[in-house]
Amino acid sequence: MRRTRPALLGPLVLLGILGVVLLWPLLEGLRGAFFGAGDSATFAYIVGVFRNPIYLEGLGNALLVATLSTSLGAVLGGAAALVVARWDFPAKRWLVPLLPLPLILPPFVGAIGVKQLLGQRGALNAALISVGVLDDSHPVDWLGRGRLAAVVALMVLHLYPIFYFYVTAALGNLNIELEEAALSLGCGGLRNLRKITLPLVLPSLFAAGSIAFIGALTEFGVPLICDFPRITAVQVYNGMRDMDRNPASYVLILVLVVGSSLLYAGVSTAVRPHSAKTAQRALRRRSVTRGGPLVSLACTAALILLVAVAALPNIGVVLAAFGRDWYGTVLPSGFTLSHFRAALAEPMVVSAVGNSLRYVAPATLLNLALGSTIAWYVVRSPSRVTRVLDMVAMLPLVVPGLVMAFGYLAISRVGRPLAVLNPVPDPTALLIVAYAVRRLPFVVRSIVAGLAQVEISLEEAAASLGAGRARIIARVTLPLVAPHLVAAMIFVFALSMLEVSDSLILAQRQATYPITKAIYELFQLLGEGRQMAAALGVWAMAFLTSAIVLARSLVPRKDGEHVVHRL
Repeated sequence: MRRTRPALLGPLVLLGILGVVLLWPLLEGLRGAFFGAGDSATFAYIVGVFRNPIYLEGLGNALLVATLSTSLGAVLGGAAALVVARWDFPAKRWLVPLLPLPLILPPFVGAIGVKQLLGQRGALNAALISVGVLDDSHPVDWLGRGRLAAVVALMVLHLYPIFYFYVTAALGNLNIELEEAALSLGCGGLRNLRKITLPLVLPSLFAAGSIAFIGALTEFGVPLICDFPRITAVQVYNGMRDMDRNPASYVLILVLVVGSSLLYAGVSTAVRPHSAKTAQRALRRRSVTRGGPLVSLACTAALILLVAVAALPNIGVVLAAFGRDWYGTVLPSGFTLSHFRAALAEPMVVSAVGNSLRYVAPATLLNLALGSTIAWYVVRSPSRVTRVLDMVAMLPLVVPGLVMAFGYLAISRVGRPLAVLNPVPDPTALLIVAYAVRRLPFVVRSIVAGLAQVEISLEEAAASLGAGRARIIARVTLPLVAPHLVAAMIFVFALSMLEVSDSLILAQRQATYPITKAIYELFQLLGEGRQMAAALGVWAMAFLTSAIVLARSLVPRKDGEHVVHRL
């Protein structure tokens, strides 16, 4: 018994830490839906929200956006993965790297570019006027007539790469002998795809779908930019200004959490039997087919069209950032760097860069320390407690960022236990914790993958030579997992710099704005505000792209091929 206590002490301490920084804010954010003044329990708030037609409309719109975005994203991403996995065609090597293009731009920043393209005096109307289709005095307000469609379209473009990656990975591990056996029995073409391939990739498709649906359900940056307030996430955001007197935001958060949890549980239950049946890896790689002229032309055209449409938000942001004058014309009248200079001269932007570094740097270090320790216990000391620890550490993937940010706001408002951390005067402490917790799953999974590739015999050999645990970790384990650690650090740092939910909700004074809040506030300014916001958006794209490329280059394909002996 004495031997098990030290092994359990570490995981239990980590569970306690996650309970404070993760579970407590989540529960506190739900508490307000059931308790009124004087901490008296009541269901009146919940009943009131479901009787309010405005909130019901918001919930309906949120479900509609999430359903349409997920469905269309699955079709686009799944189809792209099938095309790339099965056929070879001209320009494939150039088009495939461009498929994840929407991921390098936060979706609400992409909305800035779309408004520049589809606004009343945007590029589309200018093109239609130039060919005589529209009257210059009566331009079409595309976004005004179809704000819901614009939100869905932007979310689809941001979500389809998730399906592409998941389905691509599934197809790479698929047992192609099953497809070949069915083909030999006359089951080919679309029937083979429907009867064999689709059921085999269904677990990955469902997993991607649950992540995409939850993300679309709680996205509020895109509706904010697109002036679409009657959707649940925006209603929660707007209600935070009056959360002490109006409990509707608590109830809406409860609905989002319950809906996300039920969805995740349902998907896990549905996927588990399929995962067990399709768990075996492919015995050999799929051979890519060189299609005929028509197939090659169709594949090339389809991917070009997808990449071109997916790149529209990025293109719109870049042109708005560099354009000298882009109002009522198809393209800017000229190009300039003045918007970048104006953005850098803006006091809010200068302070925002410093604020982001002040929040993100310690958050990244906290994330690495916490995530690496959790990963160590998960891999090296497996037990029921560490399995629970692993599950709790993965919660930020299921719990939306909007919900967690609201929870941090709830525990720090006046009269609550952590009122001293109220973000109105200074959100530093809360943002450091929020950023660290939000990206914790990325670090845990990255370090778990690295530790799983480190031969335990190397650590045992070091122990047999008299090295203690600390020396083994420092001289054997850490050098071997260092590439995964550094890659996770770079990726988490970049994603935290561009975090939207925590930044927009917890930073409430201009002097404390991080980068993403500064972009949103600049967009609201008249004059050059939109162009300066686009300039910061271009910086965000370049920053995230560089971080992704650097992180991928640091992770070796086979860590076992190079073992550094330092004892």
